[in-house]
Amino acid sequence: MNTSSRWRVKNDDLPVHFHAHNHCLHQSLPEELGAGYSDVFQLDTDLSVIETRYTPSKDLGVLSHIDSQEPRMVVTLGLQGQSCFTGHDGEELVFNQGYTSIATFNTSVGERQYQANQPVTQLRLSLSKKWLDRYVGEAQSTRLFNTEAMQLLRCQPISAQGMIAARQLLTANVTPEMRRVFMHAQAMSLLASELSCLYQEQPQEQKRFTERDKNIARLAHDILQQEFQQPPSVAELARRSGTNQCKLKRLFQHFFNNTPYGVLLDIRMNKAYQLLSTTHCHVSIAADVVGYSHANNFSAAFMKYFGTAPKVIAKNNSH
Repeated sequence: MNTSSRWRVKNDDLPVHFHAHNHCLHQSLPEELGAGYSDVFQLDTDLSVIETRYTPSKDLGVLSHIDSQEPRMVVTLGLQGQSCFTGHDGEELVFNQGYTSIATFNTSVGERQYQANQPVTQLRLSLSKKWLDRYVGEAQSTRLFNTEAMQLLRCQPISAQGMIAARQLLTANVTPEMRRVFMHAQAMSLLASELSCLYQEQPQEQKRFTERDKNIARLAHDILQQEFQQPPSVAELARRSGTNQCKLKRLFQHFFNNTPYGVLLDIRMNKAYQLLSTTHCHVSIAADVVGYSHANNFSAAFMKYFGTAPKVIAKNNSH
């Protein structure tokens, strides 16, 4: 932990124990950081439910690093308050009261941020792509996992059916022996209501976007194109484009089949490749030019994007 403007603690350092009565892992906040806990219910190998209730006494950042062996989807219902997840790449997800956020990722490295003295209650359902394959078919689920980076698929008001299922999950007023069966049934009901928006007919989806929406998306894209070295956050990009974060991410998904961060990565990597293949600059210089403060991070991103190291491109050009 530290005593800067925001107190930070690693998720793995939070005390955790198995709660035998509720059949869940119970992770609590240290008393000096306020009141709060997360209960993790593993319903099966591919589906878990996480109930989080936090009232931190200080502005708090919980550092987490999730490296999944296969793509995962997280459905978050904001039942009270607001929190924000900021990825190490600058991508932001804001979780607001009354809204369901649906996101996918392979690797999630970043910080869950909470405001001091602001109660937060959230219900998260974490499921693997394998789980989704089982119920909607591999072809239908694969299109939702088109990038390894964290991406927000949808942010929408919690449906009435979803709210009922969420309340049932939180109370689970059944005997301990039937608790897991009951929670599994409610989780299935909640997912059916909240994920249905992802499988609406494409023509209906297209009708939602207007010429103004297209202009917003183009403006945001132009801003990233011009300011890729020091890009604005997603929140700032949305504000400057005349919309909100959730809408901006939907527009990018529709018009560019990508996230704002994914578009930024495309711009940076292609400019770096052009620089390395047409000049004699060092890899560290190329990293700095496209906005990376650490050459090692740039090299790793370049290798992942193109499948070859930047020094190979630079060396081929020198020959």
